[in-house]
Amino acid sequence: MGDYSTTVDDNGVARSREEQSPGWGVKVITLLVWLVAGVVAFIPFARDTSPWNAVTLHVPGNQGNWWHVLVGAPFFLAFPMIWLRLRSLFSTQSPTATGRRLVWIAVGSSIAGTALVQLPFLFHLAGTSEWQRLSVLSLGFGTVIASATILFLRRHHISPTRACLVGLDTAYLANAALCLVVYSEATGSLWSRSGWLVSIILIWPIAFELLWLLLQTFRRQTSPANLRAA
Repeated sequence: MGDYSTTVDDNGVARSREEQSPGWGVKVITLLVWLVAGVVAFIPFARDTSPWNAVTLHVPGNQGNWWHVLVGAPFFLAFPMIWLRLRSLFSTQSPTATGRRLVWIAVGSSIAGTALVQLPFLFHLAGTSEWQRLSVLSLGFGTVIASATILFLRRHHISPTRACLVGLDTAYLANAALCLVVYSEATGSLWSRSGWLVSIILIWPIAFELLWLLLQTFRRQTSPANLRAA
């Protein structure tokens, strides 16, 4: 028999204990995934340039510019995600409203930056092949639009903390997908593009995490009245 006791989340929605969060093992795995994502922010992604190099404008040939800053900064979303995952492991309390607000500021800034980066692709100014252009636009804008639509429609059926997780996953994936496509043909040693090689593996568990979180919003919510009738 499962545990069907309920608690009320930050939205005032009553949930069965089984619906509240994944198991401890899943939490550890997702934490490990994001710890690796945190490392990616400091190792070369392409042409011996890491996201950290990009945001600090330490780009080979002194070619650093706003474009590099905008594509490098979202990789650091791994750190608020690590914070949230650590809290879920070692604390039963939800993040404060201020903490969630800071997360959404980071998410919003990242998505806005990714949208700016995609404008040259939208107007055929990026100088990439057509398949790269379509891939960047569909993966970048598509991920953001799909997540935003579901979050808006199901906003009464997801806790604020899970909404933050969805936002971080979405912003990170939209930018990572863009970078993976743009730098897919970059040359160099394995180390000079080690971040790209790690990221091409990382995006799958992150994408699965995002899909799982979104699907959870469509699960039938358990109300006290339903429990009494059962």
